[in-house]
Amino acid sequence: MSTHATDPDAAGAITPGAGITYASSGVDTAAGDRAVELMKTSIAASMTPSVVGGVGGFAGLVDVSGLREYRRPLLAASTDGVGTKVVVARALGIHDTIGQDLVGMVVDDIVVVGARPLLMTDYIACGRVVPERIADIVRGVAAACAAVGAPLVGGETAEHPGLMDPDEYDLAGAATGVVEADRVLGPERVRAGDVLVAMASSGLHSNGYSLVRRVVADAGQGLERTVPEFGRTLGEELLEPTRLYAKTCLAMIGALGSEAAPSPIHALSHVTGGGLAANLARVLPPGTIADVDRSGWVVPPVFDLVRRLGSVPWDDLEGTLNLGVGMVAVVAPESVDAVLRVTEGASIPAWVLGGVHEAEEYQPRGRLVAGTKGVDGGAVDLLGEYRAS
Repeated sequence: MSTHATDPDAAGAITPGAGITYASSGVDTAAGDRAVELMKTSIAASMTPSVVGGVGGFAGLVDVSGLREYRRPLLAASTDGVGTKVVVARALGIHDTIGQDLVGMVVDDIVVVGARPLLMTDYIACGRVVPERIADIVRGVAAACAAVGAPLVGGETAEHPGLMDPDEYDLAGAATGVVEADRVLGPERVRAGDVLVAMASSGLHSNGYSLVRRVVADAGQGLERTVPEFGRTLGEELLEPTRLYAKTCLAMIGALGSEAAPSPIHALSHVTGGGLAANLARVLPPGTIADVDRSGWVVPPVFDLVRRLGSVPWDDLEGTLNLGVGMVAVVAPESVDAVLRVTEGASIPAWVLGGVHEAEEYQPRGRLVAGTKGVDGGAVDLLGEYRAS
């Protein structure tokens, strides 16, 4: 993992007659080296037997000779960040959980097509390298990578004095996975009669924080305030890490499918930016409509608090936040019970959310969402009223 580092305290500290150095310009490479030393053990814990070499090279190497067993292997790639949730992490001084949000945003996007993760890389930009803080961030990334079986094989820490304030940072990552071509999940597999199975989120995950932070700020709510509905502080609730679905979804696909018969899991939808309906519509084929009964689950307290504090309309809320649903499986009807057993074994609450219908035979009864994210796919009919706890 290559690292550039900065010490803004050194910036401008030029003695008369002395030349300008990298350190006096605001970049402290020694701090970067210290950060790498502090993160080495964490990174090593994420490694799998397929990784070749160690930390510090120009590129991470992964042995993919096992792909020879595939008939037609397809590589799946995704890149993402964690948005303005980093502002909450910075405000609380807690930096070792935001990495799990990053892994959830990136790896669960490639799992959606049925891909098994092979590797991940990260990128941290900051105004000043504080070695312990950078190591905390990477520790969180590496721990989550280990949890989903995606080794953290490389990354970059870039110091940007003059571009970012000393305590500012942002992070992003990318992952690569592999899936057999005839096992790719998606709209092509979805049929009328399929059932939607919702998997609960752990909270806000890592989307919609610009809305959430604006609501909290305008309401004058301090992050240190204890909220009875949460049983902890507001800040702790907002920083709750994103639930990781990768291993559960891959176990589900593997357990219910075989070489002779493809998995009855026809599609997966990762509920991120844009909310439930917008992301679900992306994995439905044209000519289909999925019905979702809003009263089918209880919206967790954090979402209702945001709504009440900011007088946020439900339509805006459901088009921004996940409202308690983090992943949706589109499943053959005869396999619903088996899917629910897998999620129960993984301690992920799950329930039947709705079903898929032929558009010609279905009369929408609620708010119809279609044509989202630039995808020419199906539509989602949001029915009924939400239940808040």
